[in-house]
Amino acid sequence: MRVAVDAMGGDRAPDAIVEGAVRAVRELGVEVQLVGDRALVEPELARHGGAGLGIEVIHATEHIAMDEKAPSEAVRARKDNSLSVAAHQVRKGLADAMVTAGHTGAALTAATFGLGRIRGVSRPALLLPFPSTKGPVAWLDVGANAEVRPENLLQFAIM
Repeated sequence: MRVAVDAMGGDRAPDAIVEGAVRAVRELGVEVQLVGDRALVEPELARHGGAGLGIEVIHATEHIAMDEKAPSEAVRARKDNSLSVAAHQVRKGLADAMVTAGHTGAALTAATFGLGRIRGVSRPALLLPFPSTKGPVAWLDVGANAEVRPENLLQFAIM
């Protein structure tokens, strides 16, 4: 599995994100693409011992900050942001998934614009694998939508 990781998302980015990506490659054997400002990501990759692991750095000139007041507008205005570039990697088939520790609203916007929606589904939702005594269960819509209508709940159930 190849994962496009938003290296610029999160409170301690890119340091913590790059460290996590290096560990994921070593411990889980996944392929990782770090998406973000190459000038900031590559030194962190070297510092965390990522050389020779095959981690690709994909340059994005912009990012969406965690304290962004209008994340949807920011994603629309800054087209070359790390979230949108990661979503584009998935859309083009160059990655199988995208991951971010960044702004939830911006992530939903970038994924919706970059990947599109399933036909008949009017709202995106976030899914969380939740550990239980019987194994992980899928917990759908963990914070993406503050207000939902009955038809949204039906669509979530279908997803």
